[in-house]
Amino acid sequence: MVQSYLMEPEVLKTVKKVHNLFRSNGLTLSVAESCTGGLISHYLTCFPGSSDYFESGVVAYSEEAKRVILGIPSSFISRYGVVSEETAKEMSERIRLLLKTDYSLSTTGNLGPGVLEGKDKGLVYTAVSVEGKTSVRELVMSSGRMDNKEETSLSALRFLIDFVEGHGKYSG
Repeated sequence: MVQSYLMEPEVLKTVKKVHNLFRSNGLTLSVAESCTGGLISHYLTCFPGSSDYFESGVVAYSEEAKRVILGIPSSFISRYGVVSEETAKEMSERIRLLLKTDYSLSTTGNLGPGVLEGKDKGLVYTAVSVEGKTSVRELVMSSGRMDNKEETSLSALRFLIDFVEGHGKYSG
């Protein structure tokens, strides 16, 4: 099992809940991360058996990666920016369709230290998608860069749990 020194207890508890929810219900998941830089994917793969549900995690950190890997048009990014509700939604929907998973999760935002696209440090968007529905949450983080990254990852995983449990596309 996962060594407790790898994750804070709250992160460990949350990741275990995602793991159990997806495995026990035969659901699949893909992730498109920007500001979290692969931390969500790292958390998900700490548990043995994560390959039963976790298809892939893509770090589309740059604007170019969002265009090339996820297929988000330049015009879309120019219109909404990389730090936006619209881009988080688009990232989530595109990774789910690309990998044909039941659910997907995305993160994009500005962890600092400065202003990006006129948006203050700490502004983050997470999105969760299932066929026919995508929801986005705005977060405002106020700590340092690494703490913001960790808190964004934890918040995104909690959002995923709430979304999946509220959607009812599983037997549990």
